[in-house]
Amino acid sequence: MYMQLIDGKATATAIKAEIAEEVKEMVARGGKQPHLAAVLVGHDGGSETYVKNKVLACEACGFKSTLIRYEADITEEELLACVDKLNKDADVDGFIVQLPLPKHIDEQKIIEAIDYRKDVDGFHPINVGRMAIGLPCFISATPLGIITLLKRYNIETSGKKCVILGRSNIVGKPMAQLMMQKQYGDATVTVCHSRSKTLKEECREADIIIAAIGQPDFVTADMVKEGAVIIDVGTTRVPDATRKSGFRLNGDVKFDEVAEKCSYITPVPGGVGPMTICSLMKNTLAAGKREYYK
Repeated sequence: MYMQLIDGKATATAIKAEIAEEVKEMVARGGKQPHLAAVLVGHDGGSETYVKNKVLACEACGFKSTLIRYEADITEEELLACVDKLNKDADVDGFIVQLPLPKHIDEQKIIEAIDYRKDVDGFHPINVGRMAIGLPCFISATPLGIITLLKRYNIETSGKKCVILGRSNIVGKPMAQLMMQKQYGDATVTVCHSRSKTLKEECREADIIIAAIGQPDFVTADMVKEGAVIIDVGTTRVPDATRKSGFRLNGDVKFDEVAEKCSYITPVPGGVGPMTICSLMKNTLAAGKREYYK
């Protein structure tokens, strides 16, 4: 059996080029250039990298982008005032507040303060609720990226058994919703997490495993059936003395041993990661076109 690597980097590059083409046509017709704003609080290493990549992706797509930075000691009131200003700014089509936020700020309160029509991260309860019942909305970036990869690689999902490892609001739950829905995955979905008693057995029966449990090398070869499709969402920084940075990104799947058994697999890095940022770009384009909300 031949294993195929799912190249998220190449797929994301192709999609960004398609978006740039569309933006060029929009602007040529006298339309407005889509504008994404990002709010970054503090100096978290991971967040810094993500936001830098988001700004670069905006350039590649021909979007206007604005980065608003605050120190970690910003008050909740000040951040809410910033959200309010962005909600009211007619030039900003969509914006994100990069998570995680410092401990003294209530993340949920900030998420709910964002105008759902500009919530390109897809975290607002209105977008989450619309997604759950299959209405047009902004879908959170990682699940949307995974659905896009499965489609682009023509991976059959309808009627398949899909096991999702992890139940976070950002990946696990929305992923389960989408894989269940007719217009996206149309699959039979099982969600497993740290408390699941039969986790290994469930995985062994799965046609598709989506691992988002946040534990490096959690999925091993003995948990995977021949020919399964493996989507690895894990990105844990693991110390690595051979790297200049002193660490490497490690997925939730023990890649070397699992790759031999599966039909498709995403690498880490270069799999789901680039697609997450690319999905944010897709959402921003939709926001600019007022595709979901007039």
